[in-house]
Amino acid sequence: MANSTIACLEQEKSSLLQFLAGLSHDNGISMSWQNGIDCCAWEGITCSEDGAIIEVYLVSKGLEGQISPSLGELRSLLYLNLSYNLLSGGLPEELMSSGSIIVLDVSFNRLDGDLQELNSSVSDRPLQVLNISSNRFTGEFPSTTWEKMRSLVAINASNNSFTGQISSSFCTGLPSFAILDVSYNQFSGNIPPGIGKCTALKVLKAGHNNIRGALPDDLFHATSLECLSFPNNDLQGTIDGALMIKLSNLSFLDLAWNRFSGTIPDSIGKLKRLQEFHMNNNNISGELPSSLGDCTNVVTINLENNKLAGELSKVNFSNLHNLQALGLSSNYFTGTIPDSIYSCSNLTWLRLSRNKLQGQLTEKLENLKSLTFVSLSYNNFTNITGSLHILKSLRNLTTLLIGSNFIHEAMPEDETIDGFENLHVLAINNCALTGKIPSWLSKLKMLELLLLHNNQLSGPIPTWINSLNFLKYIDLSNNSLIGEIPTALMEMPMLKSDKIEDHPDGPRVSPFTIYVGVSLCFQYRAASAFPKMLNLGNNKLSGLIPVEIGQLKALLSLNLSFNNLHGEIPQSISDIKNLMGLDLSSNHLTGAIPSALVNLHFLSEFNVSYNDLQGPVPIGGQFSTFPSSSFAGNPKLCSPMLVQHCNLAEAAPTSLISTKQYIDKVVFAIGFGVFFGVGVLYDQTIISRYFG
Repeated sequence: MANSTIACLEQEKSSLLQFLAGLSHDNGISMSWQNGIDCCAWEGITCSEDGAIIEVYLVSKGLEGQISPSLGELRSLLYLNLSYNLLSGGLPEELMSSGSIIVLDVSFNRLDGDLQELNSSVSDRPLQVLNISSNRFTGEFPSTTWEKMRSLVAINASNNSFTGQISSSFCTGLPSFAILDVSYNQFSGNIPPGIGKCTALKVLKAGHNNIRGALPDDLFHATSLECLSFPNNDLQGTIDGALMIKLSNLSFLDLAWNRFSGTIPDSIGKLKRLQEFHMNNNNISGELPSSLGDCTNVVTINLENNKLAGELSKVNFSNLHNLQALGLSSNYFTGTIPDSIYSCSNLTWLRLSRNKLQGQLTEKLENLKSLTFVSLSYNNFTNITGSLHILKSLRNLTTLLIGSNFIHEAMPEDETIDGFENLHVLAINNCALTGKIPSWLSKLKMLELLLLHNNQLSGPIPTWINSLNFLKYIDLSNNSLIGEIPTALMEMPMLKSDKIEDHPDGPRVSPFTIYVGVSLCFQYRAASAFPKMLNLGNNKLSGLIPVEIGQLKALLSLNLSFNNLHGEIPQSISDIKNLMGLDLSSNHLTGAIPSALVNLHFLSEFNVSYNDLQGPVPIGGQFSTFPSSSFAGNPKLCSPMLVQHCNLAEAAPTSLISTKQYIDKVVFAIGFGVFFGVGVLYDQTIISRYFG
């Protein structure tokens, strides 16, 4: 923009000051605006050579308050950008109906209310770009307003709460309209007819709504489309191959998380510009079309969680030199991994888990030097020793999930297994492997998550485990480990302090959404998001629970159930203030339940059943929310919630209170716990769903 040689007009200065007056917090803008005589020199203001304000740019200024309609009085204003602030209230109609503004961006604020239709008497407006995304707008989206904006090019209204049906009025009389993003709203109904008339439309994004029905034939007449995105809706029907080839300009196709059925059409190979192909979480069946190998520009293929079958060798992957992420997990593929996949030298993410693949990994896998994420779990692969010797050559590997394969083989203890120096996540679970926890694991200095559960491993827990400085999620449950719980476990740096950050070079965010169980409503897309957990349940461990366990102050979940532990529950467990799950059931523990455990305010799962505990169950805190089954099998425990009630001496050893007072306290505590006792249960079977 040219610098102004003339001071701004007094009227326009007044309009700016009215805007400033409507702010409850201006983060210092007023210092610039009120001290200067010439508003063309004010922060965020640009003027033309004749002193007219043509741009107001106040992005990420921490502004709070409402947007004044006075900005609509700036007759030469072309660009208004107030994005990334904390502005509230409605969007003034004066801005939408401005006779000069061509770019209006108020995204990432707290604006709310309806977006009103423009008065029918308003003449054509010059607006070209409207970005109102990430606000709190509600109501139906305008339809007739856009007829007044013949120059409109792009609308981003995503991440609001608009309702009703998507309008196709953008496609009438708007020859340059190219981008429409209404994703993350509450739109419903069918995709309207008329979209095909948007001859210039390049981007259509309407994911994460409640849109239903089939893709209308009319949609495929919008032949300029480069991005078609409708994930997480209720769309159904089949994909018509004859219509699909009309969208020859498509580079991004996302129809994931819907109810599409039928097969992937052979015409997919005609989409020569396709780079992103997402149809995961549908009901797609049949085999992969061989023509998929003709999509030579494709970077990501995600077809997970469908009903696809047949052998992967039907597709010649060797032509897909740009392929970086391949997700085919949770289908019914059979046979072996085809050699052609090993030609995809740029592949970084490979997910083939939860299929019916078999055979052994070949040395050709070593060609995939860029691989960082490999998931082959829940198949029928064999020869774990050979597999690890092949996989160790992948120096960039950060996540390796190979559980539920290699059934009843022996855990390799070969010291020549090295490499894996960048590995952060290792899952070799559900394999019924025999042997011991191998010492080569001690070389994995970057390891954050270790899952060896559901095997038949024996021997003690190795003392070198505390040398893995970044290890924070340990699941050794359901094995045959013996000996005492080593004090080395009490020295794990990541479990001792929640102030220690995860390794900065950890696995990057997954290109695929990884859901971890409906009951948690959580998604983990990186190792850093996982809770800090120690699960040693269902082994043959003996001895006392180390009193040093209280040092693990960062733990969120501790499971020592189904072992042969004896002695008392250490009082020091009450020092683990963020603990959400504690399971000590089915051991030989004695003594009383430490009363200090009531101070664990986040504890939402607690189980000490089937021990030899005695005395009163603590009162207060989360304890009032735990079911009686948490204490079953301890006939010497007493509580109003149990069959065995406490006598006065047991219930109140320091002061004599009546049974009624005692019960009243329990009732109050139960009510308090029900109201406030909301926690998160990190269940092993749910968490393990990530590792597929």
